[in-house]
Amino acid sequence: MKAFPDSATPFQQGMDLRDYFAAKSLQAILSSQDTNNAIANERINAIDVAKATYMWADLMMKAREQK
Repeated sequence: MKAFPDSATPFQQGMDLRDYFAAKSLQAILSSQDTNNAIANERINAIDVAKATYMWADLMMKAREQK
């Protein structure tokens, strides 16, 4: 499923909805100064944060299916 299926150019198919949800989750997570400090001080691994965004995206995709 695409987030933006009605692209103006025919060769662009739009962004995957899962990736869009993950990007929005990452934006929310990184808006926290505490999270940014934890990543900078290596108390949280940035890869784990990125993986968590896809966990949230998968949950959002599942919730969409249950509407």
